[in-house]
Amino acid sequence: MEIKQYKKWENLYTTAKNEERGKVSFKKLEVLWFNTGTLCNLSCENCYIESNPKNDRLVYLTLDDVKKYIDEVKENQWELESIGITGGEPFLNPHIIDILRECLSLNIPVLVLTNAHKVLKRWEKKLIELKDEYGDLLRLRVSLDHYTKEVHEGERGDGTFNPTLKSMQWLYQNGFHISIAGRSLFKESEEVAKKGYQDLVDSNQIKLKLDKDTLVIFPEMNATEDVPEITVDCWNILNVSPSDQMCATQRMIVRRKNEETPKVLSCTLIAYNKEFELGTTLRESFKDIHLNHPFCSKFCVLGGASCSSTK
Repeated sequence: MEIKQYKKWENLYTTAKNEERGKVSFKKLEVLWFNTGTLCNLSCENCYIESNPKNDRLVYLTLDDVKKYIDEVKENQWELESIGITGGEPFLNPHIIDILRECLSLNIPVLVLTNAHKVLKRWEKKLIELKDEYGDLLRLRVSLDHYTKEVHEGERGDGTFNPTLKSMQWLYQNGFHISIAGRSLFKESEEVAKKGYQDLVDSNQIKLKLDKDTLVIFPEMNATEDVPEITVDCWNILNVSPSDQMCATQRMIVRRKNEETPKVLSCTLIAYNKEFELGTTLRESFKDIHLNHPFCSKFCVLGGASCSSTK
């Protein structure tokens, strides 16, 4: 019998070489993500989920959307390690403060991923109120793609570097728990990158000691890049455990445009592929994930990255 030949990433269960595709079994829910919407005030090159000022494929989550899942966590007494808030730019969402307060009601760390480019000003008073009430449980990770203005603005646009630094200064001066997310935009050693970022914050009166918890360098992503598919044999070959992948312990909530209810996805990076949509409740999302996307290979298995550090 002739075996059907699939292209790369075409078949959920087998690779283009007809090998069994790698999968990740659900272990337990440790990190819950909310994508507050894909609208963003910036248009960045190679954005993981193509956020920009016109992309509303994922619409703004409301407080009721978020509360549904926080209630499910409480009702089942699931002990999460943290909650993550991502976008788009979360601080464009008009419900963001109420969403943060609802998430903080679990008394666990809540990490907000923000570009911090002129978006915090309108929320300064309310953010300080949240910080005063919940302290270091409220955490902000600022996207600064590089420690040089030229490279950062090459990714995020002219005039984006200094306003971001100004927002970071405000956050530091007001006692917020902050960290930095960079990108490995070209070949540069971790030591060189760390020193560059440390010199930058030091010279801007931000007394933040940068280490593995306060500086995260993510691999650059390109959905069209030719990366190898992950097979069941890769775990032993690469000495990597499937239980260490994001989709073993994390889920993300989104609300698609023109859909009545939010959906649960397997991770933060693959927002539009229906095969990574796992239902409308957290409990029904607790299932195996077949690694049928280039990001599974590039970011997670080969890149060893995770969005979930709440430091």
